[in-house]
Amino acid sequence: MTITDILKYVLAIDSVLLVITVLLQNRSGGLGTVFGGSGGGEFYRSKRGLEAFLYNGTIILGILFAVISLSIAVLNA
Repeated sequence: MTITDILKYVLAIDSVLLVITVLLQNRSGGLGTVFGGSGGGEFYRSKRGLEAFLYNGTIILGILFAVISLSIAVLNA
């Protein structure tokens, strides 16, 4: 088993976790906020608890996905 094979397995696990974290995020604004409507009167609110964890986890997993993908491409070239 080569390092490329290991990276492919890690990439598969990372991609599944990335999809899960994106799907678990709550997007309750709806289409009204896209076109300038007020999303329930809230202009700004901070992320706390699980919402902040999912947000930061999504960013980290996305960066990890890009780094692993580029690593596989470089190693195969």
